[in-house]
Amino acid sequence: MSAAESLSGDTLNPSIGNTICDSKTPSVTELERMLENSRAQLNHVDEVWPNLYIGDLLIAHDKKQLKKMGITHVLNAAHSKWGSVGDQIFYGKKINYYGIAADDSPEFDLSKYFYTAAEQIHQTLNTPGARLLVHCILGMSRSASLVLAYIMIYHNRCLLDAVNRLILYRPISPNRGFLQQLRQLDIKLNEEKKLQSTKGAIYSSDC
Repeated sequence: MSAAESLSGDTLNPSIGNTICDSKTPSVTELERMLENSRAQLNHVDEVWPNLYIGDLLIAHDKKQLKKMGITHVLNAAHSKWGSVGDQIFYGKKINYYGIAADDSPEFDLSKYFYTAAEQIHQTLNTPGARLLVHCILGMSRSASLVLAYIMIYHNRCLLDAVNRLILYRPISPNRGFLQQLRQLDIKLNEEKKLQSTKGAIYSSDC
């Protein structure tokens, strides 16, 4: 039985894994140590957020199993890469497909897709009855990085918190370049929060 099958609705509550974040963004080395400490079992697919699944190429190509799971949307972070045949024609009319042709390389700029992928995930999960599979080849680097960015952008989680959340349900291993890009996103979002907080304090004092 996969982790997704064994988890109850309560354990998938978005508040699970929520930590108090320090203002300092963890280093890449610190993040790698955290990822190594994951005790979750690696399956072909795992539900890591309500109706949001991370999986590998095997599950992505198994249309019968996707139908059984009730998957309505697929976000492929390895579009046209290394045997990934998924596209809208492959899935037909019953599954909505979105592809990102990302390389699992530290030199690849995945950050240019953080906001567009996060918006796609957000819109999908706000669609009644929708279930989304985000996958790449192994379901550990590209897809995991995009899901981390989604949690940070749309659920106001810091990187430390988002990582702690995901490794409860699936072992992940974004490459060092992706971890650095996620760090930069974390720093940017923290700066925006501080700016909003400052503006709020100024507004309150003026009232």
